Amino acid sequence: MDLVDALLDGPRAEHAFLLKAMFAGTWSIRIEDEAALSVVVVARGSATFTGSDGPRTVCEGDVVVVRGPAPYTFADRPDSPEEIRILPGQVCVDPHGVLLDDAMGLGVRTWGNSRADDATVMLIGTYERETAVGALLLEQLPQELVLPGLHLPVADLLALEVIRDEPGQGAVLDRLLDLLLVSVLRSVLPGGELAPTDPAVRGALRAMHEHPDRPWTVQALAQTAGLSRAAFARRFAEQVGEPPLAHLTRWRLALAADLLAGTDLTLATIAGRVGYADAFALSAAFKRRYGAPPSRYRAAAS
Repeated sequence: MDLVDALLDGPRAEHAFLLKAMFAGTWSIRIEDEAALSVVVVARGSATFTGSDGPRTVCEGDVVVVRGPAPYTFADRPDSPEEIRILPGQVCVDPHGVLLDDAMGLGVRTWGNSRADDATVMLIGTYERETAVGALLLEQLPQELVLPGLHLPVADLLALEVIRDEPGQGAVLDRLLDLLLVSVLRSVLPGGELAPTDPAVRGALRAMHEHPDRPWTVQALAQTAGLSRAAFARRFAEQVGEPPLAHLTRWRLALAADLLAGTDLTLATIAGRVGYADAFALSAAFKRRYGAPPSRYRAAAS
């Protein structure tokens, strides 16, 4: 399991929100949906994306990835007045909070103020929730990521499929959104924004991610990396942002959280899979990390 494999084991789309948005003239949309992760492809035209770093122009072929819950805006210009707010649950209101009617519906999963050939077209995919593993790995991405000129082939396919209304279409769109996210992350990886640039650290990170059940120590991980214990600990902390065993603990508990939420495995079985001696040891560590015992966490996720 490499980082992208692990990531898609995390926020895998399930009944994701997908939309083709078409706008022309003066327009502005403020997104306040607090979604875990959104991917926006500019399929035609241009727009202004405004996040925490201020306004940026995005054009055809550009992709914007936003981690929630902070709000952001898409508009024709940075100074365009706010016309539409998207609230949690994809509730659409005007600036005064009045629900907008269906007049902006332009067809199957298509919405906006214009069908014109010169309208800006954006494909929007939103992961409403993410798993613990997904959250842990997405922490390594910036809150907002603007990737210019990707022109991803999967985006063209998504543009065709998002407006279709066929049996099983929801599952098709979920998988296309996952594939779009993988394609975006592949474009990020060479720049080192997701994976450590140090090959020794990267190898040790892969080892602990693939085999969390092993009784890892800093010395054992250093041997995997081909470094002395001190050199490995220093380089790992510099690259990953925390000590090796601290990261290993967070990884193990994130895996445990997802197994609790997504399976009926016993706590003892989960403990063995993620590297804890028994259910008691896992339960104590889990409560420290998530503020609730495993049984309560599982019940809340069901």
